Amino acid sequence: MNKRSAEETKKNILEAAQSVFTEHGYAQASMRIIARAAGTSVGGLYLHFRNKEELYLTLVQDRMKMLNDLTEEALFKVDGPAEAIAAFISISIEFARKNKEMLILQGRELGFSFGLDRKRAFLRERRELLADIVRKGINTGVFRECDADETAWIIFNMLRGVVVSMVIDEEVLCPAEAYIDMVLHGLLRRNGR
Repeated sequence: MNKRSAEETKKNILEAAQSVFTEHGYAQASMRIIARAAGTSVGGLYLHFRNKEELYLTLVQDRMKMLNDLTEEALFKVDGPAEAIAAFISISIEFARKNKEMLILQGRELGFSFGLDRKRAFLRERRELLADIVRKGINTGVFRECDADETAWIIFNMLRGVVVSMVIDEEVLCPAEAYIDMVLHGLLRRNGR
């Protein structure tokens, strides 16, 4: 199996696994069901993943990378820190909406502690990115003086609240723009302040 084919097979397995985990839940999903959904043999599945836990954690890590890539791409296209904050919030909420089933599975069946070390590192990186955006806004005079790390925590926790509400209520009542307006209202420098 060449490298390209192996990568395509692994991607196919991850997509099938997400569907299976979403439909059956983690506990009821089996490597046999995932292999069938991916159109591969159980042995072929085990060539890529040692067990169901590794497969699931790889899927979660793949989704975290996907969110980071989308964020990085969007931030590359914006001009200033206000637009960067808006893009970060918008992408985070939209990504959560598109991956709601995985979030629900994480929250209800597995608990948020499954793969905790990987998630903590991921969340820390995203908070640090937010803090860097806020610092840039302060340094360029776009944002008022504030503690960039504390502000990043506040924004980040607001977004986590949105995600938790998706898990509990399975919906978000406010559009991303409402969150963006609220955050920027507090950050933007006004009348020299």
